[in-house]
Amino acid sequence: MDEKQREISRLIAHAGQMLLAHGAESTLVGDLTRRLGLACGVDEVEVSMSASSLVVTTVMGGNCITTARRSPDRGINMKVVTDIQHICIMAERKVIDYRLAQDKINQIKVTRYNRWLVLLMIGLSCAAFARLANGDEIICTITFFASSVGMFVRQEIAHRSFNPFLNFAITAFVTTLISSQAVLYQVGNYPFLAMASSVLMLVPGFPLINAVADMLKGYINMGIARFVMASLLTFATSLGIVAAMTLTGTWEWVR
Repeated sequence: MDEKQREISRLIAHAGQMLLAHGAESTLVGDLTRRLGLACGVDEVEVSMSASSLVVTTVMGGNCITTARRSPDRGINMKVVTDIQHICIMAERKVIDYRLAQDKINQIKVTRYNRWLVLLMIGLSCAAFARLANGDEIICTITFFASSVGMFVRQEIAHRSFNPFLNFAITAFVTTLISSQAVLYQVGNYPFLAMASSVLMLVPGFPLINAVADMLKGYINMGIARFVMASLLTFATSLGIVAAMTLTGTWEWVR
């Protein structure tokens, strides 16, 4: 019985660790870990989360086991979250037991979109923002090029495991440096739109949404931690933009 409880506790902790690391909101992490534990046979599951770790306690037959796991940020990946949801549902329907559930979680692979497809779509999305703001074809083209190059820089820095704040600052600097050429040479109908639209890819929308959702659903500490993280990323982005604008002397468009 003790060995079974230990294995189930490890399973729950592993699932919660992956959910938290890949961007699931706190309510979902708590619900899925409890459901998975109850489906596997424990009597009670309690989960406590912080910004970079979680603590899981299981109760089974009067025995209590507590385990803690670090959960560093691995990047937003909803496929991982969805895969764990499917495993939880299969366990609840008794299609799999806790051993098979552990095997399936171990087999989850973190897949990414093709990097060139990401560059293309980021460039098109930022160019679409410029177009919505009445930018002409030249402005959209400059926005597309600047945001695509910026995203390439961001991918390269992330691949080398640099600090995310440094990543955002450098990416914002490079992107603004390129798009500011439209203001320097007065290209297009509204040159400043290229500078404003090309850095929209750096807005930390998902962390901000999760932060608000966590606070509204009672996970105040998690919400504050995620909000602070998103705010620091925004601050790093602002530093990169300001540095590029200072270097190129393109401050006049904000006055």
